[in-house]
Amino acid sequence: MERIVVVGGGAGGLELATELGKKLGKKKQAEIILIDRNSTHVWKPLLHEVASGALDSRLAELDYRGQGARAGFRFLVGTLTGIDRDNRQVQLAPIVDDGEEVLAERSIRYDRLILAVGSVTADFGVDGVKQHCYFLDSTQQADNFHHELLNEFLRVNQALEDGDEQTLDIAIVGGGATGVELAAELVHSVSLLNIYGLTHLTRERLKVSLVEAGPRLLPALPEGLAHRVKQKLESLGVNVITGNPAVKAGSDGLTLKDDAHIDANLMVWAAGIRAPDFLASLGLAHRKNNQLLVNDYLQSIDDPSVYALGDCAACAIDDDRFVPPRAQSAHQMAACLATNIQRELKGRAAKPFKYKDRGSLVSLSRFSAVGNLMQSKSLSMSIEGTLARYAYASLYRMHQRALHGWWKMLLIIIVDKLNHAVKPRLKLH
Repeated sequence: MERIVVVGGGAGGLELATELGKKLGKKKQAEIILIDRNSTHVWKPLLHEVASGALDSRLAELDYRGQGARAGFRFLVGTLTGIDRDNRQVQLAPIVDDGEEVLAERSIRYDRLILAVGSVTADFGVDGVKQHCYFLDSTQQADNFHHELLNEFLRVNQALEDGDEQTLDIAIVGGGATGVELAAELVHSVSLLNIYGLTHLTRERLKVSLVEAGPRLLPALPEGLAHRVKQKLESLGVNVITGNPAVKAGSDGLTLKDDAHIDANLMVWAAGIRAPDFLASLGLAHRKNNQLLVNDYLQSIDDPSVYALGDCAACAIDDDRFVPPRAQSAHQMAACLATNIQRELKGRAAKPFKYKDRGSLVSLSRFSAVGNLMQSKSLSMSIEGTLARYAYASLYRMHQRALHGWWKMLLIIIVDKLNHAVKPRLKLH
């Protein structure tokens, strides 16, 4: 029985393991193994809500082992350290807890290996970023930021209550979707604090600065929409700075290229992405940002038994462009690869991957949403407001449908609505 190993339980990797498990694993036509360093999955586009407290990560997480039992794949916790391509084995680092080795270093055999390890934030070597800025690459990082944010809420509110005129200064570097959405969520979070007795820290006392090195926010959106997003953020009190990159991060804030200083109690770096560094050490062709070069069938150009999908894959659209690192890309790649593997096991030819740009959507918390929906290469439709908010929410529902099917997805929506009605609207613990 063929063994298919998927490394990385993000959007693409988990959807692929789930589909292959249902279609092949349950029927004993192949053994499907999913490997991830964590035991639970949270959809990465939700991490800005976890960071702001708008979403409790425990309510949004999915247990890999439980999903594997339902879908027909086996889950192993572990961190990939290397690949022995001659013997078709992956090496996993030992698992250590409180100084005690729980599991020794292991090797897992594969017939097909799919790397779906996602991406991490690129700091571009800017001085002080690693030491002083938060990143939002994982649930743990988002929870860490939220913990510190809550401490700052309490500290500044108490100072204001004692008569000390203070502000809570937060700087966000990166004017892409993560930076824009986080800025809006932070404003919304502070507007709810009076419900919980923190009556002195108002929106007027929150100073959020959003710094973008490029000439405008959200380059994936049409310029007109991006401009309206900037106007909306500014109307919420966000200080939007474009065309002036951050060149240094310190304990008291950011220094910009023109020597301007941005005071900050907390800083988040969301200014770009790259594939994890270890991919460059696997002996497979890759780009400067560590993405693995793959062919039209998502196979490594060096080894047809190794595949890559999602943010860690460099799949060419044409001579000048690669498939963009978005959740919709990972979703499409997972669906294509699941179909192709099933076709090949039946002796049929695989079909090349064709990326279809469905557009981009950005949520501005409860205030608004904007985006464009692509109908074709030459036709797109810009949307804002309620319609855009429903379209944005549908992206997560598509992910849930891929994991659970239609009926369970509808049940999850009902439970989410009930939880929202009875639970606090802001996580303050």
